[in-house]
Amino acid sequence: MKSILIILLAAIAFLVILVEVGLRLLLGFGNPPLYIADEKIGYLLAPNQRLRRMGNCIEVNEYSMRGASVTAKRPPETLRVLLLGDSVANGGWWTDGEQTISYLLQEKLEPSQPGVEVLNASANSWSPRNELAYVQRFGLFEAQIVVLLINTDDLFGTAPTSLPVGRDRNYPQRKPKGAIAELYSRYFVKPQPVPGMDEVRAEGGDRVGYNLQAIEDIETIARSNGATLILAMTPLLREIGEPGSRDYELKARQRLKEFTSARSIPYIDFLPLFEGQTAPKTLYRDHIHLSPTGNQFVCDRLVTVISNQ
Repeated sequence: MKSILIILLAAIAFLVILVEVGLRLLLGFGNPPLYIADEKIGYLLAPNQRLRRMGNCIEVNEYSMRGASVTAKRPPETLRVLLLGDSVANGGWWTDGEQTISYLLQEKLEPSQPGVEVLNASANSWSPRNELAYVQRFGLFEAQIVVLLINTDDLFGTAPTSLPVGRDRNYPQRKPKGAIAELYSRYFVKPQPVPGMDEVRAEGGDRVGYNLQAIEDIETIARSNGATLILAMTPLLREIGEPGSRDYELKARQRLKEFTSARSIPYIDFLPLFEGQTAPKTLYRDHIHLSPTGNQFVCDRLVTVISNQ
């Protein structure tokens, strides 16, 4: 009886080890992208990370950018493009490094512009005020072109906050105890509200105005450094066709259009461009984030605009 119990325990232990190793090697559980809190920016991806998640390679450099290591100074004879954005620009864990917009953009520009570098300073749920704070902290890395890629929701983004870091399971501050432990906590434990986040989300005042001001401040910094700002906005999937943009979104879109026109900022509104596609749903992986096809579409349009600057 004792020997049977030992064999049973050994089998269970072997099974647990097998599941743990499988989750780590095949899905990347136990090794999620980590975040760090920042008083001004709110949060950033922790620097110097390289991992594989759901089969996708994720590399974060020393400046918390998605991608390989870069120098603060631009190499001679190099066209440097700085891409600023949220999860659409970043790609998140669901996008392999070679399918991100920044990587595709660099590949597309290289044949006509040898020595091009596309830097990707972005993080999930950032909005213009986060991106402005990043630029104020780190600068433009001597980029000649700055691309600010936002989505419709970003026009209503709240002030930067570090509250989710280490409290929200989507913004872990340290590695979990194991792959099985992460799987359990992510899919079998009900997430708890982050104290203080309701107050952040309830921010009053003219949020659209605050974010337009942040965009203006980024453009001012770009211009003072001899760089050109290009602003691009992707729509939510429901804005394409029916039911279309909601009234408050239409008003915000009009304000943005008037804002960019008054300041002569090159602006790409992807809503009509997406609507012109025969199967716009193929451009998305969910209601907001783009598929590899969508990333390629955005990249191709950005290449055209960048080439004309």
